[in-house]
Amino acid sequence: MRAAPLALLALLAGGAARADDRPCERHVSVTGHAASAQAPDFAEVAVGIEAKGANAAAALDAASKAVAGLTAAARDAGLSSAEIGTAAVSLQPATRAVNRPGGVTEEPDGYAATNIVRLRVGDMARLGDLLRRILDSGANRIDGITFGLRDPEAARAALQVAAAKDARTRAAALAEAVGAKLGSLCTLTALDTGPGPFAMRAMAAPSPKARPVPVEAGSIESAASVSATFALDR
Repeated sequence: MRAAPLALLALLAGGAARADDRPCERHVSVTGHAASAQAPDFAEVAVGIEAKGANAAAALDAASKAVAGLTAAARDAGLSSAEIGTAAVSLQPATRAVNRPGGVTEEPDGYAATNIVRLRVGDMARLGDLLRRILDSGANRIDGITFGLRDPEAARAALQVAAAKDARTRAAALAEAVGAKLGSLCTLTALDTGPGPFAMRAMAAPSPKARPVPVEAGSIESAASVSATFALDR
C-alpha cells in the first residue's frame, strides 16, 4: 500500500523494532483540539489609596487611615477577612512642577504614599455595588480587575479529555480514507495548558452620582490540544 502524504499520515515499516513495538510500526499521528467559553466564578479587584503628606510619616499615616475605611466598607459589603488582603504599600518623595524664568523645574513636594488592597468577590452581580462602596469610602485608585475560575484544573481536565476524543475521531477518519483500520493507542501527549484568568485594566473615574460601577465579566475562553499516535491495522 502506498503511504499517504506526510502531512496526513506517518506510516513506518521496519524490522529492527522490538516485538512489543511492532503494533505501532504502521501508525497515524494527529493533533486533537477542544475549546470552551464559560463565565468566570470569581473576580479579584485591586483598589487603594494614594495620599500625600508634608513628610514621610504624615503621608503613610494618611494612606493607612484611609485604607482602614476601605477595608471596613468591604467587610460591610459581605467580604470575609480571607477575601481581603494587602497587595502593595509604597512610599516615595513627591515633586511638583514650578515655572521659573529659565523654564519648568521639579521641586520637592513632601511625600506620596500608596496602599493597595486586593479584594476577591465570588458574586459577580455584587461587584459593581462593591466598587461604588469602596469609592465612597475614600478609595482613589482602581488598578485592575482579574476574572478567573475557582477550579481551573477541572476545566483543564475536561478540555483535555475532549481533545483526546477529537484526536481519535481525526485518526479514524484518516485511517478510513486510506483503507486502513485504526488500531490501539501508541502515544498520547498534552500540548498546552488549560484555562486561566484574564484581566481588565484600570477603569475610568465614576460619575458623581452614587451608582454601581458598571463591570462586564465576559467569559473565559480556554483551549487544549493533545498529540496522539495510533497503530494502523492492515
